[in-house]
Amino acid sequence: MTSIFCCSNTRGYKNRTLSHEPKFLAFLTWANYLQESSIVPADAAPLPSNASFAVQVVKQINYGPLDGKRYFVAADDGAFVEVTEQWLINANFEKLNTFKNSRCMTHNKFFEVNIYQRDPMNAHHWRANIARPAGDIDL
Repeated sequence: MTSIFCCSNTRGYKNRTLSHEPKFLAFLTWANYLQESSIVPADAAPLPSNASFAVQVVKQINYGPLDGKRYFVAADDGAFVEVTEQWLINANFEKLNTFKNSRCMTHNKFFEVNIYQRDPMNAHHWRANIARPAGDIDL
């Protein structure tokens, strides 16, 4: 098991209240309580039809290279399960244009939290997004 955030000193960075705020709040509350996670086997992951949204956590050195990307799916009980990027691709999840940033000054780390959703609808233009090839899930 590895920690999701580096420590409890991670704080929001230039965050605003967004339309997907309840999803961010649910994940960040869970992540701060749990602190550690590991990828579950594919047969133990929730069914894509039961997952309302997914979260991507991008960890990097502040103004430096990426440390890694991790993906979590909301389970029925309010907890989150860590899955692979391939699971998201197979389940047809797409990245929404919504994110929150956090940073830890103690460890010089920067975190970006993104929301993914199955078959999202663009409410601004009232049209469905054009499906992207699997290699382009994370633009």
